[in-house]
Amino acid sequence: MKQASAAQDPSPASPPAQPPRGDGDPQALWIFGYGSLVWRPDFAYSDSRVGFVRGYSRRFWQGDTFHRGSDKMPGRVVTLLEDHEGCTWGVAYQVRDEQVSEALKYLNVREAELGGYDTKEVTFYPQDTPDQPLKALAYVATPQNPGYLGPAPEEAIATQILACHGFSGHNLEYLLRLADFMQLCGPQAQDEHLAAIVDAVGAMLPCFCPTKQALALV
Repeated sequence: MKQASAAQDPSPASPPAQPPRGDGDPQALWIFGYGSLVWRPDFAYSDSRVGFVRGYSRRFWQGDTFHRGSDKMPGRVVTLLEDHEGCTWGVAYQVRDEQVSEALKYLNVREAELGGYDTKEVTFYPQDTPDQPLKALAYVATPQNPGYLGPAPEEAIATQILACHGFSGHNLEYLLRLADFMQLCGPQAQDEHLAAIVDAVGAMLPCFCPTKQALALV
């Protein structure tokens, strides 16, 4: 979900030649979003489902010098970290027929060329039918890409988020929209990393800007 960074000289990562197809339909592809894609996919799709993937945790470890930051002040956006005990909630979008090539073309620019993300096949469990998992394509930023920032204390990440903005808006908007999505998923959707950063931002926000300016960012 898109929630991406741009490097000075990025090395584009292309989607796999034969992306996973869902529901046994050779004309359908599911795409899993866990960052900005949960609220702004910006591509045509036929169906969408809220749910989760197991074996991964969401982390604000990817730098962003385009959508939510700049070359001088990179923002922080999310990626997936392999975690045996992890569970990450998001939205899977089904694209069909001509939607497939158009969506992959768009996401290759948004997520791979500008974001430094690679593609990975994941197993997605719909919230309403977790006993009917789907194969989906996810965009994951690995430590090998130039924009990768890695771990940092929650307070440091919060400070960076409060200070940065890019072509898609303020980094704070990205954080708060993702937090809003998690609340809509219900109490079973836990993300301690995200919650800790939201709490740190809440404590710091009055020091960064007056209340009216802070509210204007949301």
